[in-house]
Amino acid sequence: MENQVLETKVKSVIEQIRPYLQADGGDIEFVELTTDNVVKVKLQGACGCCPHAKMTLKQGVERAVQEHLPQIKGVEDVVLGF
Repeated sequence: MENQVLETKVKSVIEQIRPYLQADGGDIEFVELTTDNVVKVKLQGACGCCPHAKMTLKQGVERAVQEHLPQIKGVEDVVLGF
């Protein structure tokens, strides 16, 4: 139950980030929240092939999620592997 509440909060933060990624031709999709509090996402569109995707993921998405939810240990892209 607690994991479902956290997952809902993670999805909410991701929804707040999406317009910024969409403005650059990209997008992000929530995939799962692991039992050890790692968020798995899928970068899409321009973000899926952008050479700056790792920086966007770590400095943008991960930082925003951890700012709101400090119990999240990290954010990883399921396609790119980071």
